[in-house]
Amino acid sequence: MLQLSDLRARSQTLSQRFSNLWGRLDAASGQHRLAEIEKELSRPGAWDKPEALTPLLREKRQLEDEAKRLTDLKTAHDDMLAWQELAGEEESEEALQSLEDQQNTLEKLLEDTELVLLLSSEEDNQDAILEIHPGAGGTESQDWAEMLLRMYTRWAARRGYEVEELDYLPGDEAGIKSVTLRIAGPHAFGFLRSERGIHRLIRISPFDSSGRRHTSFASVDVIPDVGNDIELDIKETDLRFDTFRSSGPGGQSVNTTSSAVRVTHLPTGISAQCQNEKSQHHNKESALRILRARLYALELQKREAERQAEYAGKDAIAFGSQIRTYTLQPYRLVKDHRTGCETGDVEGVLNGEIDRFQHDFLLYRHAQQQR
Repeated sequence: MLQLSDLRARSQTLSQRFSNLWGRLDAASGQHRLAEIEKELSRPGAWDKPEALTPLLREKRQLEDEAKRLTDLKTAHDDMLAWQELAGEEESEEALQSLEDQQNTLEKLLEDTELVLLLSSEEDNQDAILEIHPGAGGTESQDWAEMLLRMYTRWAARRGYEVEELDYLPGDEAGIKSVTLRIAGPHAFGFLRSERGIHRLIRISPFDSSGRRHTSFASVDVIPDVGNDIELDIKETDLRFDTFRSSGPGGQSVNTTSSAVRVTHLPTGISAQCQNEKSQHHNKESALRILRARLYALELQKREAERQAEYAGKDAIAFGSQIRTYTLQPYRLVKDHRTGCETGDVEGVLNGEIDRFQHDFLLYRHAQQQR
């Protein structure tokens, strides 16, 4: 049974967290910048070249999201205090329950806002390009890669993010051989950077008639999608374009024309490909988008040596290199080996509830940066 004294103590703790957090936020400067952007967008001729407005529109979306978050946070805190006053007068079960519900709402908003404050890098607010590749193990690993694909698409759907499939190569019997997604939404890369590395699955294999336990691996890579926002010195003479027939099942003419495109940056050897569209032109645009993102990520890695250390050993998709283990047998547990964060709610995690791992990773990364 709910006790008013316990709820009052929790309200005091949440109010202190709110006050500490509110003092770190600068709502006035955000509103001022938003007004400047609105003025810029409304000037004559501003929309003559819409593509040039992409960085400005991205910043506007971010500031609007921040303004809404601050409004929701302030409202939730005020509502909690109001329910606490009412519960003190009535002490009815209904009023106490409403107070607890409002405390839960405020606590979730506090956690979300604290998390966003940890996304301080210039690329954290970029959209993300996410790739999944199965490790050795054939069908078993390819099925695990598809399970990860489902996990991330469900995570994105819960956050209201857009997911675009840039490249998809199905497995021979089940699962996938590779997939590349573009995930668009506020701080998409900042949240998903926690997923970069090797993911290990331990389970009773559905593909083993003997019912034996199997260990599978898949690698996840996440890079910021810079689009055309960042100026990169890419010379046309440094690019090689190759066309080939698309693989796997597809619609009419997908496998009978050379619509798939691979682009290679000759100085670095970095390449990207796309084969999802029937149009060679559209595949070329998507491949170039992925290539730009990879070259930008390479520049970021050069500037930040610690990121290379985080990513070291990624190519070894095998034992000892995993960042997270998903155990379905003989017990049920998901554990992140970098932060120690773990949960027994395996079904929830595989359905996209990975926020707790992202939160702990951002705290871990922040602590590393402070050293």
